[in-house]
Amino acid sequence: MGRYTLRRLLQLVPVFLGTTFIVYFLVWGLSDDPFAGKCGQRECSASYVAQMTERYNLDDPLIVQYLKYLGALLTGDFGQTFSGTEVSTLIATAYPVTIQLALVAVVIEALIGITAGVLTGLRGRGFVDNLVLVSTLVLIALPVFVTGLVLRQVLGVELGWIRTSVPADPTLGQLLVPGFVLGSLSMAYVARLMRTSLVENKRADFVRTAIAKGLPRRRVVGVHMLRNSLIPVVTFLGYDIGALMGGAIVTEGVFNIRGIGGLVFRGIQQQDIATVVGIVALLVIVFLLANLLVDLLYAVLDPRIRYD
Repeated sequence: MGRYTLRRLLQLVPVFLGTTFIVYFLVWGLSDDPFAGKCGQRECSASYVAQMTERYNLDDPLIVQYLKYLGALLTGDFGQTFSGTEVSTLIATAYPVTIQLALVAVVIEALIGITAGVLTGLRGRGFVDNLVLVSTLVLIALPVFVTGLVLRQVLGVELGWIRTSVPADPTLGQLLVPGFVLGSLSMAYVARLMRTSLVENKRADFVRTAIAKGLPRRRVVGVHMLRNSLIPVVTFLGYDIGALMGGAIVTEGVFNIRGIGGLVFRGIQQQDIATVVGIVALLVIVFLLANLLVDLLYAVLDPRIRYD
């Protein structure tokens, strides 16, 4: 396992370099005038352009710019915005809220989705199965922003159970409804994926062998069926964690959450290139590590999988 982990970590290096270079090239290399609109309606002064050109090494070839940026990035320096604010400061302020929201969403979608999938997968066709299938179909059909607006209107405005605007330093309870909204679509997919996987494994040879050996039903379901059925679900959740850690512009916008998604959106709106590149570089790292964690969990769930 240790050698495999090291090998996978080394494989992440070229992926990280390639991804960050593509983002850097698309944002900086294809920009005709990076200072457009930075000084309002008038053109930026020559001194301002010279200062920004020196700060972002714009006189150097693109590959040299990228290498200098990468060197600073490896020391934890995500650069500065055009206004002089450290990007790392913006990330440190916004990212903890996004992490909390993403974890709440993943826990909700995993608990409800897996539970619903297990119930329908084991019981087969019936009222519960039809109820779950219809409910998941509704969640898949509804856009996330519609689910968020409906719950905010009903639970916040009509009933007054929740705050319509999440504060800057939210508690876990204040993130439950936004977390449910954020994870609602994935929750529906998890439930259907778990149900399908369980139905397939019920007819598998290893399950028939376990039953023939006289093993208790609880052991057959919990050890043999459930663990193997969780593999595709864990794969989906792993990718979803990486995506959710990237922020949720729609959900954060509906509930006025000051997270990383809103920060990226404002950076794009204001054409703040340094902010966008810095945040995307961080999100690439998070996504790659989430995928590595999923690969390592395979060996825990399926004893047939061994890493040398």
